[in-house]
Amino acid sequence: MSAVTAWYEQVHWVNFLTIPLFTGVIGWLINWSGLWMLFSPVRFHGVRVPGMQELSGLLPRKLQEVPGILQGGIGWQGIVPARAAKMGSIAVDKAIAKLGTPAEFYQQLEPDQIAEHIVTVFRPELPDLVDQVMRQEHPRLWRDLPRPLRNAIVERVQAQLPSVVGKVTTEIGVHIDQLLDPKIMVIDHFQKNPSLVVRIFRDFGQRELNLMVAFGFIFGFLLGIPVAVVDSIAHQWWLLPILGVVVGWITNALGMWLIFEPTEPRRYFGIKAHGLFLRRQDQAAEVYARIIAEDVITLERIGDFLMEGPRGDRTRQMLATALRPAIEKAAGPALPAVRLAVGPSRFDSIRDSVAREAVGRTLTPFQDPEFSRRQSEKIRVLIARRTKELPPRDFVEMMRSAIKEDEWMLYAHGAIMGLAGGFLHLAIFGVG
Repeated sequence: MSAVTAWYEQVHWVNFLTIPLFTGVIGWLINWSGLWMLFSPVRFHGVRVPGMQELSGLLPRKLQEVPGILQGGIGWQGIVPARAAKMGSIAVDKAIAKLGTPAEFYQQLEPDQIAEHIVTVFRPELPDLVDQVMRQEHPRLWRDLPRPLRNAIVERVQAQLPSVVGKVTTEIGVHIDQLLDPKIMVIDHFQKNPSLVVRIFRDFGQRELNLMVAFGFIFGFLLGIPVAVVDSIAHQWWLLPILGVVVGWITNALGMWLIFEPTEPRRYFGIKAHGLFLRRQDQAAEVYARIIAEDVITLERIGDFLMEGPRGDRTRQMLATALRPAIEKAAGPALPAVRLAVGPSRFDSIRDSVAREAVGRTLTPFQDPEFSRRQSEKIRVLIARRTKELPPRDFVEMMRSAIKEDEWMLYAHGAIMGLAGGFLHLAIFGVG
């Protein structure tokens, strides 16, 4: 009697046939729960443990990477939202920096149209602005001036407004590389809005992620066949849990490989292989560009960064310097007489006060959502075009950066589930 026949007669077929089914179901659960671990929850959920934060510094570096450990908590936060700031940083380095300089982004917003919009919104506010400053700085002089003369001063300022605002937007464009830092802007926004990073994956990659879950069953089932053969030959109780660890680890690793690798189309045994995300780089570029243009690099956020960001003081100083000459020109031929009447220092104080007050209001139109949306369409087109042109390797790194160093958690999770699946099969069917 041959060895094969002997093996055939000794096999416990219920045990044998259920192993691939078990590993298939476990593979499906591994990839399904792995996706949950990637994206959920968006914020940390868990409990704070006294002393954990101090103890975390003594733990191995890999354990310190588990969400919540360094903050002194035991719980979980999705790997992608937990690494939102890191993804923002690498996205800038690998992609956005190549998509365009701050000057290019600013030019896409069409400064001439911005200037026109500022003039339209700001012009009606000028009379109140001048009146407010003059009442603060020199109430008696302003009160004594005949109304026609007051109106004439305001009208002269309004008449100069288009050229002044044009100079302001030009000055911003000239110095935009020093005033605007897209990297800080993107990192800060991603860190405050981790759900945005999840959206980037979900909006264009949900189909591929669902496919990854389905492949979890296929990979698990196929890997379960040799496991069943080895188990039926060796008849060792510890073998199935150990092989379950291997199957769980490999199933998750294959799932990640399926999404991101290979970066260039290749053929294995006549079958074309190409990373699922990379097959639709063009569609992904459109989704990515829309999210960045609508939520990250917008006219509203650029205006807010220019005025309130780390270089806001420099922006305000630059704008005030650009606005001061307009105040002097407003007095026209009467400038020497006005200077003499109020005194040089008082006149300079009035001029500087008007300039300072005007600075904040000058960029207020940046906060107009509808105008910002129209202008951001230009940025969307630019980012989409440049993202489509990215080399596949850079595109993969941009998308995978948030999870690359933390993939070991997914693999470990797969291994633990494989181990549990092995013990469960033992408990139900016994040793093969």
